[in-house]
Amino acid sequence: MNVSIISDSACDLSLDYLHKINVECLPLGVTIGDKEYEDGKTITPEKVYSLMKDGEAPKTSQVSPEAFRQTFTNYVEKDQPFLYFALSSELSGTYHTAKMIEQEIKEEHPDAKFEVIDTKAASLGYGLIVMRAAELAQEGKSFEEIQEIGQYYAEHMEHIFTVDDLEYLYRGGRVSKTAAFVGSLLRIKPLLHVEDGKLIPLEKIRGSKKVLKRMVDMMKERGLVLDQQRIAISHGDDIETAQKLADMIKEECGTKDIHIEMIGAVIGAHAGPGTIALFFLNDEPK
Repeated sequence: MNVSIISDSACDLSLDYLHKINVECLPLGVTIGDKEYEDGKTITPEKVYSLMKDGEAPKTSQVSPEAFRQTFTNYVEKDQPFLYFALSSELSGTYHTAKMIEQEIKEEHPDAKFEVIDTKAASLGYGLIVMRAAELAQEGKSFEEIQEIGQYYAEHMEHIFTVDDLEYLYRGGRVSKTAAFVGSLLRIKPLLHVEDGKLIPLEKIRGSKKVLKRMVDMMKERGLVLDQQRIAISHGDDIETAQKLADMIKEECGTKDIHIEMIGAVIGAHAGPGTIALFFLNDEPK
């Protein structure tokens, strides 16, 4: 019996693509005003970005304990082994909730074969891990092998990204009000990355034209065998810039497999429209 793979919507893979690779996706929540939505199911990223440009400040929420319990139990009762790869525990409480439910279910079903894994990743960095795990599952690899390679990808996944307006990260508590104000005033484009699951500032670059070149240079400094990797680019409703970055990478690094997706509603609610993010491995792919 092949292993099943579960993700949540913060992996930023489209529902059509997730269906194609046979991955069940649990939606995180988005609240705008007094209305609650399910990421990717009842609200689109485009709608969220449009509302943010109009001054709305969406709030996000983790997958509920009930959703985890119902989904996990469904697999366990069918004796179906599965791996749930979760959004970084440093960015959401979703992983910790899933671990709590895992423990409860395993007390009730000691023979249940499943694990909850903290990817320490977000957006398509998380998505690349899910994609690889799904491929291995479809190839009929063992539970242990998929878990091991999935964790290897999580440990070696790099995130390099820039935002169009620091105001959105300020609203989400990711940067200070002063940093957001000064950055916007001076037209500074910050480069950030994810380290141990947390957002960490890397550099400040003045002017958007220099940012993409620096992102490619940084990928060349940090990545290995980039021509043999699948890399990913996610964007906050800015496909033209995402495609421009992809073309630069193909030319400079020889990468052929580049997966591009729009940043989903939950991640986008914090990063904002115009965000561009680049994901790759800092070690050889497995």
